[in-house]
Amino acid sequence: MKTDHQQSINNNCLREMHSGEEIFEVSPVWWDGGGLAMLDQTLLPHEEVVIRPRTLADLKEAICSLRVRGAPAIGIAAAMGTANLAILFNAQNSRSLMEEVERIIAELTLTRPTAVHLFRALDRMHYRAKRALSSGLKGIREALLDEALLIQREEIEACRCIGAYGASLIPAGGGVLNHCNAGALATGGYGTSLGVLRHAWRNGTKFTAYVDETRPLLQGARLTTWELEREGISVILICDNMAGYMMKSGRINAVIVGADRIAANGDTANKIGTYTTAVLARYHNIPFYVAASVSTFDLALYDGASIPIEERNPDEVRKFGFSCTAPADVAAANPAFDVTPAELISAIITDKGLIKHPDRAGIKALLGGV
Repeated sequence: MKTDHQQSINNNCLREMHSGEEIFEVSPVWWDGGGLAMLDQTLLPHEEVVIRPRTLADLKEAICSLRVRGAPAIGIAAAMGTANLAILFNAQNSRSLMEEVERIIAELTLTRPTAVHLFRALDRMHYRAKRALSSGLKGIREALLDEALLIQREEIEACRCIGAYGASLIPAGGGVLNHCNAGALATGGYGTSLGVLRHAWRNGTKFTAYVDETRPLLQGARLTTWELEREGISVILICDNMAGYMMKSGRINAVIVGADRIAANGDTANKIGTYTTAVLARYHNIPFYVAASVSTFDLALYDGASIPIEERNPDEVRKFGFSCTAPADVAAANPAFDVTPAELISAIITDKGLIKHPDRAGIKALLGGV
């Protein structure tokens, strides 16, 4: 896997003028120079390193090790990676290329079990390849790349719509807690929960963003603060176990998080600790919002009990960053996600609008057959 220190980092950071101010935006995954490129999120915020997976093993490692992370971003990476590997594969004919594409997709489905975007993206890639089977090697490869780029564009547009729908929920002059990272780094760009904060801030609503560390891998401390500082949003970092105190003292007036999968009744899987934060918000009578595109809903799942929860390496809990903070052989649990019941969610902010007090009827009314 090639690694480019500081190379191409500006190619995926779009800067534009908005009300006379410079705006920072980043895409974690992009098509650059004829191949897949991604920002290595395990090294942020201290190093901005671009990696270019060129084998299936490299791509799987990048997804499993969280070099690319966040449900939509994982889906985009898998789609672009499939297209990239199809281009690199020395196929003899359309059938052999299709067999290779199917092998790639089968391997990638085993990488991360919770986030639904991975499976949706790979299903779309498989369907698009089958439709192009009669168009020859060039046609199949072009179709795969077109679909991967379309998935990315759709996710970015969805994030911008989520931001527009949710911005009015952000309390002017108040404090908003964000758990984990559901920003540009976790999506195609712009972000879901951070997209709401971005849109509100850019349109004149000033507030303080409280960001908890999000143990064990510190996505909040490392990634969310990195994004918000560059956006110019007022941000305060707190430990995970400070949230209750901050709510009780009146500093936090709302909570907004992203989602990795949402069941048909509104039960929502997100980074471990989200459920705890939702319980605290309910006790303190603080609104708890989920920001997610309609592609996050899995209407085939009756409720959250059916959402698979990824268990990760216990060493992530036994360590803080790269330092061991516990006995090396102590037993440790490491579920990567938990499920927040729908009754604890004040509203789900989607790219099609708000679902207030989500339940089956409200979700069905907004999403229809999605």
